Amino acid sequence: MSAPAISERPPLEEPTGRRLGKLSLLALGVVFGDIGTSPLYAFRESFRAEYGLARTPDNVYGVVSLILWALILTVSVKYIVFIMRADNRGEGGILALLALILQQRERLSKRWRVILVMTGLIGAALLYGDGVITPAITVLSAVEGLEVVTPTLSHLVVPLSVVILVLLFLVQRHGTANIGWVFGPVMLLWFGTIGVLGAYSIMQHPHILLAISPMYGVQLFLNDGRTAFLLLGAVVLAVTGAEALYADLGHFGRRSIRIAWFALVLPSLALNYFGQGAIVLENPPSVENPFFALAPHAMLYPLIALATIAAVIASQALITGAFSLTHQCVQLGYSPRFNVVHTSGEEAGQIYVPEVNNALMIGCVIMVLGFGSSAALSAAYGIAVTGTMVITTLLFTQLAQMKWNWKPWQYISFAAFFLIIDLGFAASNMVKIESGGWVPLAIAGAIFTLMTTWHSGRRITRTLLRNASLPLDALLKSLAETHVVRVPGTAVFMTADSSGAPMVLLHHLKHNKVLHEEVILLTIQVKEIPEVNDAERMTVTKLPLGFWRVVAQYGFMEAPDAQRLLASARAFGVRAQRMETTYYLGREQLLPIGSTKLARWRKKLYAFMARNSLPATAFFGLPPNRVVELGAQLEI
Repeated sequence: MSAPAISERPPLEEPTGRRLGKLSLLALGVVFGDIGTSPLYAFRESFRAEYGLARTPDNVYGVVSLILWALILTVSVKYIVFIMRADNRGEGGILALLALILQQRERLSKRWRVILVMTGLIGAALLYGDGVITPAITVLSAVEGLEVVTPTLSHLVVPLSVVILVLLFLVQRHGTANIGWVFGPVMLLWFGTIGVLGAYSIMQHPHILLAISPMYGVQLFLNDGRTAFLLLGAVVLAVTGAEALYADLGHFGRRSIRIAWFALVLPSLALNYFGQGAIVLENPPSVENPFFALAPHAMLYPLIALATIAAVIASQALITGAFSLTHQCVQLGYSPRFNVVHTSGEEAGQIYVPEVNNALMIGCVIMVLGFGSSAALSAAYGIAVTGTMVITTLLFTQLAQMKWNWKPWQYISFAAFFLIIDLGFAASNMVKIESGGWVPLAIAGAIFTLMTTWHSGRRITRTLLRNASLPLDALLKSLAETHVVRVPGTAVFMTADSSGAPMVLLHHLKHNKVLHEEVILLTIQVKEIPEVNDAERMTVTKLPLGFWRVVAQYGFMEAPDAQRLLASARAFGVRAQRMETTYYLGREQLLPIGSTKLARWRKKLYAFMARNSLPATAFFGLPPNRVVELGAQLEI
């Protein structure tokens, strides 16, 4: 007996009417927090001393023009128009994009598939590097408004930023369900405020609108190509967070995100950047912090408070994204099991991963204490973002060629146009490596090493276990001939191999010399899709001598639940009564002394990760008092 084959889910129905408006409002709080707080530092960083850019009107026009067209081309055209078309059953993000490509595996050679997987993992690793820096720089930038109000308060910026960040991470365990509803309205107020401040400044100096012409940006390159090239490292700060538009696609849908972007976010950002340009033309020293220079003195404290709240919301979105990314890595086999806590009974996507939360908190605090200011931290910011942008463009091009059958001139034109922009941003940021840009690269490198080591180690372990197993037909024949003693109840043997008899079953027979009346060989597989419908969840096959083979399939956004699976399997004839079922798991002791093709230091790293991985009992939702673990030594 088996469930129907998995079929591709029909396109999600786009929201309309009041629901569309609600989702667009909520998207403001989750999707646009990062890019929405970029005006706190992006324009200011363009005039740092090391760029050597004089504060002349033409240069101000050029910087504003570059920022505006970066927002239009990178965010509006690349992400909103093109990248968001690549939804994996409604889900977005770089791993969802990679999984979408791998669904076309019959058209991929083994070598090319490995290259694509490695590319996607590098992009995912870079997002973790970004995740450590973004909360630190946004909170620092907001709190630095105190220096504008009263320079004597500058000594409070770092400790206050650390306190805010620590509190932010401490409340993660409670989830965002109770406070999430305020994010949208707060960000609506934020975008309205920065838009009004920018518009007022433009009214005082309307000639700044000349910067709408892209020729002012082009002129910067014609006048001084080297300075303009270096300047791209600051301009890209205005589009950080663009990846969040794609990553949060599954939560809100294309239409909601597009409406929020074009109706409010893009106009507000453009007005504010033009307003900052206008205030610098009027008062060149204000370039030290032009965002807060837009506000009247009486509004500074409320603006600082609003900016800090907006920075916290921006950080919240990225932290939640790190949790989701980790969950995907675990399900796709690129990370050890972590303790995933679901913080909402209604929204499956609201999760909390304590280990990731603590690592991000420590990393953010170190960033604040180590760099001391958002200006210094900006030297480390941008490399991870631009690297992810390049990889997204490459993967999307591959998908367009394979899934949508774009003609060569179409996908080559797309790749050439946007890679010129992305690689320009990335190359400009490479000069930051020595002054701090190595930090996110080091973090990404460490994460990439962990992911690839775990995936390689698990592949080797599965091969060894498969070789140690016995063909199921041979086992059943042997049992029929030897008449093993059968005892009442159900035994569930968890196995990654859905073909043979698992080693843990053979060890059980060898040592205990008895077998339950009902034996279930349970295999849980993760598909390259976000979710699997319950009706298509599992295949149940009845075998001789009271044996059953149950193969369950989950999406990479789902969490397996073995007890619920067995309850559903009763419809196929499986008994598996809750209080009469025992779960048997294998616990391997890994010895890094084997002849497998993996460096010794990586074998030791893999063994360490395996020892500290979340126990299968908790990960698969098994009742701890009904689990039996049988150990085995494996030489890897």
